[in-house]
Amino acid sequence: MNWAELLPVIFMALMGLSMLAYVVLDGYDLGVGMLLHRADDTQKDMMIASIGPFWDANETWLVLGVGILLIAFPKAHGLILTALYLPVALMLVGLMLRGVAFDFRVKARDKHKPLWNRAFLAGSAIAALAQGWMLGRYITGFAEGWVFTLFAAAIALLLPAAYVLLGAAWLIMKTDGELQRAAVGWAKTAWAPFVIGMGLISIATPFVSATVRDKWFALPAFIALLPIPVMTLIALGTARAVLNSSRVLTTLCWLPFASVIAVFLLGACGLAYSLYPDVVIDRLTIWQAASATESLVVIGIGCAIAVPAIVGYTVFAYRVFWGKARALDYA
Repeated sequence: MNWAELLPVIFMALMGLSMLAYVVLDGYDLGVGMLLHRADDTQKDMMIASIGPFWDANETWLVLGVGILLIAFPKAHGLILTALYLPVALMLVGLMLRGVAFDFRVKARDKHKPLWNRAFLAGSAIAALAQGWMLGRYITGFAEGWVFTLFAAAIALLLPAAYVLLGAAWLIMKTDGELQRAAVGWAKTAWAPFVIGMGLISIATPFVSATVRDKWFALPAFIALLPIPVMTLIALGTARAVLNSSRVLTTLCWLPFASVIAVFLLGACGLAYSLYPDVVIDRLTIWQAASATESLVVIGIGCAIAVPAIVGYTVFAYRVFWGKARALDYA
């Protein structure tokens, strides 16, 4: 593979890693937002405090991923955004609603605070549902028909469940006391629907995509790929076992969160294998969609500056605010 062929692959990998970072990092704070209705007023404040230093910066990864799609793969950007115009618009509405609600609730009077809590919850749910729908449509290459619509709807429901589980696991790690114990219960409640939904979608995917079926079930690929579902089951089982243990409130409070992240990572590996070498499955390859090599070189210089900066301040923020969350103070 020469340089001109390798550059598009590098940018595809960078875009994929950016979107994975967004799903994991923004996923837990979307999950926390969707759990607000289960908490009392004091717990709501602590839940918001647990994501306060991170949630805005987490969305930077979405901007980076979409930016790479736009400038490195303009043909794919046009095709994807044309097919997903409405859910993208809904996702942006949800994200903006979350941002407004987050800033207003901390200054609002007590009688107005429930309104902004509901707005934060609604924004989180809208964004999560829209992202699930987009993922479902993307996996099928935007194929038309009721089967593909039903498949996308199933993923639109699965992804919020995954975010809720991730958000509950985050709260277990970042809080203590009554809220931490409540988060363990929320995680247990979310675990079963998530596992069942993931299982059903894993079974359905080969039926809605012949390309995925051929890649996963042809020998010897089937044997080589077995570690992905096996490790996924181990990660899910580990999360459940720890949730049932009293140590989840103490020394193992981090393990459910790490286990769910492992599930996301394994899912991303499976999706990457299913897609490659396409940007849009069955419709557009990486090289067909890529910008000219000269343009990619210039884009690469910009990414070489921007990506380390984003990684750096992300690591710095999580290091500074590591440990249990404390109440927000705007005095």
